[in-house]
Amino acid sequence: MARFQAQAPTGTLVQELEGLVRAAIFKPANALVGHLLQAAVDQIDAAYQPQPGQVFKERVRVHIQGLFGHFELQRDDYYHAGKRQGHYPADAALGLEGGYTPALARRLCLEGADETSYQKAELHLAETGGIAVSARQIQRVVQQVGQAAQTWQEREVEPRECERDAAPVLYVRADGTGAPMRQEELEGRQGKQAEGRAQTRQVYLGCVFTQHRVDAEGHPVRDWDSTTYVSSLEAIDEFGPLLRREALRRGLGRARKIVLLIDGAAGLEHMGRSCLAGAVQIVDFYHALEHAGAVLAALLGNKEHPDYRRRLRHWAKRLLQDGVEKLITQSRREAEKVRRSAAVEEALGYFVRNVERMQYGTFRRAGFFIGSGVVEAGCKTVIGARCKQSGMFWSVPGAENILALRCLQASRRQDTFWKFRLDQHAARNDALALAAGVKNPVARPGAPGPDSRSRQMDWKPRGNGTEN
Repeated sequence: MARFQAQAPTGTLVQELEGLVRAAIFKPANALVGHLLQAAVDQIDAAYQPQPGQVFKERVRVHIQGLFGHFELQRDDYYHAGKRQGHYPADAALGLEGGYTPALARRLCLEGADETSYQKAELHLAETGGIAVSARQIQRVVQQVGQAAQTWQEREVEPRECERDAAPVLYVRADGTGAPMRQEELEGRQGKQAEGRAQTRQVYLGCVFTQHRVDAEGHPVRDWDSTTYVSSLEAIDEFGPLLRREALRRGLGRARKIVLLIDGAAGLEHMGRSCLAGAVQIVDFYHALEHAGAVLAALLGNKEHPDYRRRLRHWAKRLLQDGVEKLITQSRREAEKVRRSAAVEEALGYFVRNVERMQYGTFRRAGFFIGSGVVEAGCKTVIGARCKQSGMFWSVPGAENILALRCLQASRRQDTFWKFRLDQHAARNDALALAAGVKNPVARPGAPGPDSRSRQMDWKPRGNGTEN
């Protein structure tokens, strides 16, 4: 401060001053957090009742990093010889993620999943929060917690989770996109590369949202902040039940109307029939227009024909008037005249399969959305922005885990998940003694006190996926 006051104020000095003040504030805050957590550890260890087979070994020192810096904790170490497994009751009760506090672990997961790379997450944490954690360590925490997030989004539905509001319309949307994978993850898969090799694996993204009203012109209005997401690298047969469970949580059982918006692919159609029976299926209007372009290109020879754009506008108008069957009939007649029936019939197959799902006039009069822009945007923002950056090649667990975290963030469910995660940690203890809330615990016979000297233990977490 004396240096700042002794010099003419400049932007550079102000920047340095704020950084120094932050460091000065963090130092006592870090000491306070360390002191409070050590007191909590002593209380937890004194109250802990060992599970059958667990034997107290020693009091172990561990380095912990939190939002304000590093500190040490000393806590009890138990060992189960039959399972060859160690256990630290205090770590479980406090919700420590390896060597990180819950608050910092949550921040690492937020930055690691949100930034376009773990390296950028490292720089962003240092710049905005004065937090020094390497990209590799961020990756390890993200993969460790992301595995739990993937399990959490695949969990079975409990009645208490289901939304009570009976929405007039509940929308379920699904789409897929390719994510670049490591070569070992692609063995035996057919692709579009030379010699039929694959470079990507299909990632499915599903979203659910509600609609309560239409605007003054009769256009549907999506409810604010009502969209939630789930993702999966599994086959469509496993993705369908996952999406159904999400729809159940969002009120599938109470909604007056269920609408499934898809791109017209046969797999998604069958998924809808098996997992969302009774739903109104609608093919995204803009996908229909893309396929209309293919029909016209087959009829006219190419998309450069002078009549192509005019006739595409005609198709759009007729589709919006429930005219898909008439368009199919007219196209077949014209194809016979120009002797292009085979090519036109192939292009028309998309419309023939989806006639019932292309009654856009009827759907609009009912006040339904006819476009799947929400899930397509999600494929770009949730999947593409993180998993399809230049030079990235993922393992299946690596992609699954980080996408599970991104779905949580996009669905505004971080608080709910992190409560689950902390409860998951606490469940590793015998919770009965801890739930009793012992305030003046009695030390266990033969257990060393909190001031015992002990060896230092390093944390070496394991990750199971990388981004490149």
